[in-house]
Amino acid sequence: MIPKDPVMLLSFVNLKLRDYYSSFDSMCEDMDIAREEVEEKLASIDYHYDGEKNQFV
Repeated sequence: MIPKDPVMLLSFVNLKLRDYYSSFDSMCEDMDIAREEVEEKLASIDYHYDGEKNQFV
């Protein structure tokens, strides 16, 4: 289960990307979460995935 609050979700996702996953796609696949849903929630607080940094910025 992922956090519903966008700010908490940002922290959760960036922690997972930093510590456990080499890409956002691999995280979504492994955790069985919808990439689009995460991207929409984080876009609502003006954060977008940066593949080079492997984090939402």
